[in-house]
Amino acid sequence: MAPSALQAEALLLRFRHVRARSVALCEPLSPEDMMVQSMPDASPAKWHLAHTTWFFEQFLLARDSDYRPPHPEWHYLFNSYYQSVGPMHARPRRGVLSRPSVQQILAYREHVDDAVMECLQGDISGAALAVIELGLQHEQQHQELLLTDIKHAFSVNPLHPAYVSRLAPPAAATAPALTFIEGVAGVVAIGHESEGFSFDNETPRHPVLLPPHALANRLVTNAEFAAFVHDGGYREPSLWLSDGWDTVCREQWTRPLYWQADLASEFTLAGVQSIDPHAPVSHVSYYEADAFARWAGARLPTEAEWESAAASLPVRGNLLDDQLFHPRAATADEGLLQMFGDVWEWTASPYVSYPGFRPLAGALGEYNGKFMCGQWVLRGGSCATPREHLRVSYRNFFPPHARWQFMGIRLGQDR
Repeated sequence: MAPSALQAEALLLRFRHVRARSVALCEPLSPEDMMVQSMPDASPAKWHLAHTTWFFEQFLLARDSDYRPPHPEWHYLFNSYYQSVGPMHARPRRGVLSRPSVQQILAYREHVDDAVMECLQGDISGAALAVIELGLQHEQQHQELLLTDIKHAFSVNPLHPAYVSRLAPPAAATAPALTFIEGVAGVVAIGHESEGFSFDNETPRHPVLLPPHALANRLVTNAEFAAFVHDGGYREPSLWLSDGWDTVCREQWTRPLYWQADLASEFTLAGVQSIDPHAPVSHVSYYEADAFARWAGARLPTEAEWESAAASLPVRGNLLDDQLFHPRAATADEGLLQMFGDVWEWTASPYVSYPGFRPLAGALGEYNGKFMCGQWVLRGGSCATPREHLRVSYRNFFPPHARWQFMGIRLGQDR
């Protein structure tokens, strides 16, 4: 079925909005800030701007044999991991790319934006609209990465510069008491089911069997995690998975990433600030989340338990749209709280395919499927995730040692 003019017009408006937000997120940054790559897992801000533009050029505009890329030599620089479309610059060395300049990259964005908007205002196929939608969802992922990557870059600068001038004051209320809420036991369906967008790794929808279980009503707080630290949690090998304990010893972890040595302050996007004891602990790895859960006499939820619990809840919470840039304490006191926003929640589920999974055709099939090894699933979004980017079926994934994203903990229990 051919797309309607209304569909194309709505996507045009979204395209302008999403593309403008990426540039707006860079406004507090200098050109020098935008070139920094503080670790191999992170990327410079200007690389994010260029790569998300390359995505539209490579997978949409290049379909037209008459399109002429303004900088074909940049395809090598800004390809991320799409082996089937050609070689790429080594990921750990993105920070050496002083050229092209930020201004050249912004001009490149304008050129590609104009070409994409021309497509949207002409006779466009449903397949092309689907690629544009995927490109927008891809760019929203990079908006979160842009923020977390610059946070890491600023954290290793001895001056501890700030991305924003200040954070909102802590919530007035204390976190509600930690309780456990019974989940649905039996056969439930998980996976994407609506007509809206989803990534291929969210499909197909399928049944799973859930044993009797319960989920914590809220996220684990800084105060609760501090108790784990003071109790010697980072010194007790019996609490840790073998690979986790090796990582703790090798990296000499003694506290969450960004907590300062005094255990009373932490680095934030507003510089070093006092830790709010009632806010969710953040920037912890899967290893730390799993060890804390074991110390607390609980476990991490599975992704199926999480999705079943969140299925009837609206996507509402502390997300990028609120511009708070930091996790906040729960303020309500009934039901499941903070299921969306604040921090991504580690689950006990490895990132593997659903039964019957089929990746996208062609090079876009490299988007998700080839990473289904050695990663763990996170759910729920964070304070750096755009609201319209989230769904209850959304599956984020990272290796178990990663902690520079806004990652936190919700406890689960067997019943």
